[in-house]
Amino acid sequence: MSDELKRDVTQTSADTVDRKVLSKHDLHHAAVRWCFMACNAFNYETQEAPGLTWSLAPALRKIYPKDDDYEKAIANHLNYFNTTTAMANVVMGATMAMEEKEGAKSIGAVQSLKTSLMGPLAGIGDTLIWVLWPTIMGSISGYMAVKGNPLGAIIWFLCNLAFFFVKIKLTDVGYFSGTKLITSLGDRISVFTESASIMGLTVVGALIASVVKVQTAINFQFGAVKMPLQSGILDKIMPSLLPVLLTVIVYKLIGSKKWTMNRIIILLIVLSMVCSFFGILK
Repeated sequence: MSDELKRDVTQTSADTVDRKVLSKHDLHHAAVRWCFMACNAFNYETQEAPGLTWSLAPALRKIYPKDDDYEKAIANHLNYFNTTTAMANVVMGATMAMEEKEGAKSIGAVQSLKTSLMGPLAGIGDTLIWVLWPTIMGSISGYMAVKGNPLGAIIWFLCNLAFFFVKIKLTDVGYFSGTKLITSLGDRISVFTESASIMGLTVVGALIASVVKVQTAINFQFGAVKMPLQSGILDKIMPSLLPVLLTVIVYKLIGSKKWTMNRIIILLIVLSMVCSFFGILK
């Protein structure tokens, strides 16, 4: 290696060292700010961008000591951003690493990185975090609470506390691994997502029979012979048939644009009261 090339390598290494201005405390500080602000500054134009910008502001101030560069970085992060809130920690870590390394030259690349990652990460996060996590753990905890077991509330609290530290760790993963995590583990993540989906559906299916309570009080009478519709016919066809049918109907209504969750809840309350008054349900 020539002396000139050695000097270039040495200078590059020195520049890289000089650019290391963020500590783990800075990363975790940004992650904690994001955990408490993620959707609190949400708007329909830029969605999660204000919360993300506020979370990154202290770290960006350290990266960009010059006011002009800092203002450009803030304005850049105020552009549209939206993904699953927990998975945004990965994006935060990756963008901090990029801006720390390249400085103001990375502003355009940072926006491209955010745009390219927020969609795939949302697909993973929505499946694992918004659907499977509360479905599985919430259902187990809720069922224990319904049965009068206080461990249900404690388990749910502890799970969310543990998940808080997982989100902090995801910021470190994004900072130290960046896009390599998505490219190298893409296939494995897909397999894990599919497996978790199957487990979630299994849990939900089992909970329908144990949690959804629908029984009819109708009795057929032929002279002195009485036949309860519930135990005499429905339970012999399929136990918990009515809960399954009700779940299917509610699921179909949720998928309809004309029905909101509030309307469905009101409908169920009204039907329950009317059917109970006329002796159809018990």
